[in-house]
Amino acid sequence: MSESKLNILVVTQYFWPENMRINDLVRDLTGKGHSVTVLTGVPNYPEGKVYETHKSAPEKFVEYYGARIVRVPMAPRGKHSIQLALNYLSFFTSASTIGAYALRGRTFDAIFVYAVSPIMAAIPALVIGRLKKTPVFIWVLDLWPETLRAVGVLKKPILLSMVGRVVSRIYNRADYLLLQSSGFFESVKEYCTLPIDPQRLIYFPSWAEDDFSISPDHSSSILARDESVFTVVFAGNLGEAQDFPAVLDAAEQLRGKVAVRWAIVGDGRMSKWLAQQVSARGLDNVLLLGRHPLQTMPTLFASADALLVSLKTNDVFEKTIPGKVQAYLASGRPLLGMINGEAARVINESGAGLTCTSGDAAGLANITRALADMAPSLRQVMGEKGRSYYLQHYSKKHLLERLEGLFRNATLRRVYH
Repeated sequence: MSESKLNILVVTQYFWPENMRINDLVRDLTGKGHSVTVLTGVPNYPEGKVYETHKSAPEKFVEYYGARIVRVPMAPRGKHSIQLALNYLSFFTSASTIGAYALRGRTFDAIFVYAVSPIMAAIPALVIGRLKKTPVFIWVLDLWPETLRAVGVLKKPILLSMVGRVVSRIYNRADYLLLQSSGFFESVKEYCTLPIDPQRLIYFPSWAEDDFSISPDHSSSILARDESVFTVVFAGNLGEAQDFPAVLDAAEQLRGKVAVRWAIVGDGRMSKWLAQQVSARGLDNVLLLGRHPLQTMPTLFASADALLVSLKTNDVFEKTIPGKVQAYLASGRPLLGMINGEAARVINESGAGLTCTSGDAAGLANITRALADMAPSLRQVMGEKGRSYYLQHYSKKHLLERLEGLFRNATLRRVYH
C-alpha cells in the first residue's frame, strides 16, 4: 500500500525568487505529491529592496511548483542595521498575526521552519503550531546568539543574554530541532533549559542544489577555461567572515611564482574593499566576476581546477559547515580550505582536497602551490572522493526520504498520544 501524502507548512523568511536551498526542498516535496504551503515575506534578499518583478506583478509569485505561497507584508532589509532589525521584527510579527489569520481553517501534518538567521523566524511556526496542534520542526542552520557575537553585531552581554532567552524559549517550544552540523549539539542543548528527549535533537545536514549533481560541460559563460593557468574559484557571499585579506595575501605571495588565477564570484559587504585592494596591489591574477545566478555555477565550477572555502575562526564558525562545501563536493572538483573545525574535518576525512589553518595566508599559498603542482590525475581522484563522500553523507534524495519519515513518525505519535 502506498504511503499517504502529507500536508506540510513551510515557514521561511526567505523564499523564491530569492536564491535559497528551501526552494529546492519545496519543489521536491510537491514533486513527490505532498501538499505544501509556504508562509514567507516579500522578496528583497540580498539587495535590501523589494524585487521590481514582484512589485510590478505580485500575482506571479503566489505559486511555486504547485506549492501555495502566502506572503505577509514586511520591511525590506535595506542597507543599515536599524533597517535590518525592522526587517526581522516585521516578518515574525506579521507572519504570527496576518499569516496565522490567512491560514485559518487549514490543517497540517507538520510545520517546517527554514531557520537561517534570524532564529525569530521560527516564532510564527510555534504560534501556528500551538493553534493547530501541529508538530513543529526547526532546521537550525545558524547558532544564535553565538553568531551575533561572532560577527560583532551584538557585543554587550546584556543584549546577548536577552537574545539567548528568546532562543531558549524557541528551542524549548519546538517539537524537533534539526541541526545542520554535528558541532551544533552541545550549543543547542545549553539553551534547552527544559528536560529534553534526545530524539528531539536530530542531525540533519544541508545538501547541494540539484544542478551541482549534473555533470556539466566545461563551457562557462562567466569564465573561459584556460589550461595555461591553475584556476581557483571562490563563489558565495563576500563578507568579513570569509577573510579576504588573507586570501589576497596568498594571491600576492604566489603572483609571479606560480601560474595561478583566483576567480571570485559573488557580492557582499567586502565587494568594494576587494575591488580597491585588487587595484591598489596590482593583483592581475585576481578576477572579480560579480554576482551570477545559481544555475551558472555548475559550469563555472567545472572550469575550475580547485574550489576555495575560507572562514575566519572562532568557536561558532568552527562548529558550522558553510553551505558551499556541499556544493563543492557535489561538483567533483578538489577543494582548498582555509578553515578550521567541522568543515576542515569534512574536507580531510573525505580526501577531497587540502586544508590549512583559518587565517593562514602563507598556508593557503602553500596548499594552492601543492595542488597546482599535483598531477591532474591525482586532482581528479580528489574530486571523485569528494563526490563519493557527498553522495554518502549529503545526498538530497536520502535526506528528503529521512525528512518525510520524521514527519510521518511525528504524525503517528500525535495520533497515538
